[in-house]
Amino acid sequence: MNTTSVSSRVWAITQGDSAGIGPETIAKAFRDVPEQLQGCFVVGDVATLRRAASCVLRPGLPTLPVALITHPMQALEMPPRCLPVLQLPGLPGPQTFGRISAAAGRAAADSVLWAAQAALRGEIAGLITAPLHKEALHAAGVDVPGHTELLQAQAATHAGVALAQMPVRMMLANDELRTVLVSIHVSLRDAIAAVTYDNVLQTLCITHHALARSLGRAPRIAVAGLNPHAGEGGLFGREEIDTIVPAIATACAQGINAHGPFAPDTIFMRARQTPAHPGEFDVVVAMYHDQGLIPVKYLGVDKGVNVTLGLPLVRTSPDHGTAFDIAGQGIADASSLIAAVQMAKQLG
Repeated sequence: MNTTSVSSRVWAITQGDSAGIGPETIAKAFRDVPEQLQGCFVVGDVATLRRAASCVLRPGLPTLPVALITHPMQALEMPPRCLPVLQLPGLPGPQTFGRISAAAGRAAADSVLWAAQAALRGEIAGLITAPLHKEALHAAGVDVPGHTELLQAQAATHAGVALAQMPVRMMLANDELRTVLVSIHVSLRDAIAAVTYDNVLQTLCITHHALARSLGRAPRIAVAGLNPHAGEGGLFGREEIDTIVPAIATACAQGINAHGPFAPDTIFMRARQTPAHPGEFDVVVAMYHDQGLIPVKYLGVDKGVNVTLGLPLVRTSPDHGTAFDIAGQGIADASSLIAAVQMAKQLG
């Protein structure tokens, strides 16, 4: 049997913060849509996933056995509605629901590190990450803002290059809209400063190459302005004239199908894909975090998927956080996690 062809059908789901809803959404997904979870396994702690399986027990619904596996390929041998877990050595067990915990942060980070390294070695097709809690990560001594930066560092180390030579971008997507961000987890003041010619051009290049692979053609890219009305010809700021327009021009000269900059308050509606209104664009490049993510999340957090572009691996994640306020109650919606699995398989 060709190991490479088999590994391309095996996907790791990281357990996320054990004090949050990640594990129980994973359990619900394996229980409710087993056919879509074929070939998936969880990287983490068996006791944490068994607790999660018990949280989602309901009268009239099937039980969910949790099986210990020792190798990713064993996921392909699991029967439907069985949750395979690859136990990492020394991993802390389940932590108290709803509380920030260094132990939970450490376990979540270790799960991501294992899965990233396995994907970079070609042992699995890619990874789907359940939510982390940034304060728990910090408490555990993991000095990165989140998944994106953690994966970027691992990929750069694996490739033997500096972090700056492994540029990545966040894309948030659902059935109706895709948006890619020039900057991610920084203050608004720093995000404005990050709107440079190089950063905008690099975002356009990463977006073009990533979506061209999945769409099978050059994507139609809309670029949002930074200022209201995209600066209104310089009346409300010159970033569009001095920075964004030159970056778009260079991208177009390189064969990238980019347009704009457009007024941020209308471009997302123009790009939205609905049965009644096919979108004018495949993706919107937004200048900062909230500008790009609010429109996608407004359309429904339950179907949103976070995708890291620019990595030499496939990584997706549900579009929600740890939701400490409802953790352990078995009421968390698994739709976004299921969508993240579906998108990972499409990208892989």
